[in-house]
Amino acid sequence: MWETIPEMVLNAADRFGDAEAIVDGPLRYTFREVVDRIRCAAGAFADLGVEKGDRVAVWAPNSAEWIIAAFGLLTAGGVLVPVNTRFKPEEAGDIITRSAAKAVLVHEGFLGQDFTAPAGIPVIDLKSDFLSGGWPFERAVSGDDVSDVIFTSGTTGRPKGAMMGHRQTLRMYDEWATLADLREGDRYLQINPYFHTFGLKAGLIASFLRGATMLPLAVFDIDAVVSLIERERVTMLPGPPTMYHSLLTVADKTKLSTLRAGVTGAADIPVELVRRIHSELPFTSLMTGYGLTEAGNVTLSRPGDSFEDVATTAGLPCEDVEVRVADDGEVLVRGYGVMQGYLDDPAATANAIDNGGWLHTGDLGNFDKAGRLRINGRKKDMFIVGGFNAYPAEIEGFMLQHPAIAQVAVIGVPDERLGQVGKAFVVAHHEAKGAVSEADLVSWCRQRMAGFKAPRYVEFLGELPLNATGKVMKDRLR
Repeated sequence: MWETIPEMVLNAADRFGDAEAIVDGPLRYTFREVVDRIRCAAGAFADLGVEKGDRVAVWAPNSAEWIIAAFGLLTAGGVLVPVNTRFKPEEAGDIITRSAAKAVLVHEGFLGQDFTAPAGIPVIDLKSDFLSGGWPFERAVSGDDVSDVIFTSGTTGRPKGAMMGHRQTLRMYDEWATLADLREGDRYLQINPYFHTFGLKAGLIASFLRGATMLPLAVFDIDAVVSLIERERVTMLPGPPTMYHSLLTVADKTKLSTLRAGVTGAADIPVELVRRIHSELPFTSLMTGYGLTEAGNVTLSRPGDSFEDVATTAGLPCEDVEVRVADDGEVLVRGYGVMQGYLDDPAATANAIDNGGWLHTGDLGNFDKAGRLRINGRKKDMFIVGGFNAYPAEIEGFMLQHPAIAQVAVIGVPDERLGQVGKAFVVAHHEAKGAVSEADLVSWCRQRMAGFKAPRYVEFLGELPLNATGKVMKDRLR
């Protein structure tokens, strides 16, 4: 029905009117009120000088203001660049600079972060009066225009910005909303951060598509989550497997009685966990799937899939999305959902998308007899920490800045709570041997990179195992 995200979002005022759209602490907005605020935010961005196609970064946690800012920017014809709130200022600054952001919106002091933008880039506090300071405004865009650039790290160690368009986003998350059983009037507790594709699109865009009430949560805390579920009668609650483990520990499960639909993924899910979710929690549907920033949804489970199907596979390919497994086991994807390319990086784009239009995901997988995709590993060594993708090459690049480190190799190791965490194998410079400890390096890393990236363990070696071409043989480290 709609070609662009602003067209769909603004139309929500007519479709859902006075139904509750956002609940964020004391703030309660209807869809009509939210659309009015989005139009005014669009005017504020236009007054700031944002033209069609200009990029603006948002480096802030989930909140009502984040929603209004993001869709206000899109309504002004701008392009959204979400920035991971776990990033340190240096990491965030790199993305803001390379995206040529016209401005950056922040939540001052969140998680103790202070951010100073590169010279000439305005820094605007989301909690200020900026968003309400403009006149209602709307600028026309097309379905093929870029709507967002979400940066995802790769094995080259430097984040790359995947460009996605309006029309492809609307189509894929309409399908997601149907298979996830998201309904008009659902009350959707949004734990997944808005700077992720899932939080932004399976969260916010799906909610505007279906008329679900959005309840943004800035920081996960199980007691706060249980309180919100009970008080606001939450029905929809996606999250990583770690969240479901936490829900299973809740003593009084009557407080969770309104929960109906769940979605999980981003890590291996034990079959027993799926069984326990269905037997001990009130969810009547639990969906999983496989996707990536560069292609959105690739596969999704279907209603009626067994516990084992949900736990051990990523479901069936989405409509009009082709998935195949190459001879070396790599999962390849082709279809309308594949990104338009990496921002200002034609070489990386050509390396990721071949001449046949196939996106090379870097993940290893196979199909079961029913055609469901199973992900077996990560060709590019990525590991997942509590739902966040961690890339060894990027972490290694940071660690090599330490004056005591001559060589380093990072792998993911099992962790009971987070699924995996990082472990660094370090060869110290000769003069630094014995002068730096595991605790020193772990602390140094935590000060300079996002917590999910920082290795939890460090092991010192005399040398790294190398093959004939000089590459580290990480299988030996494992």
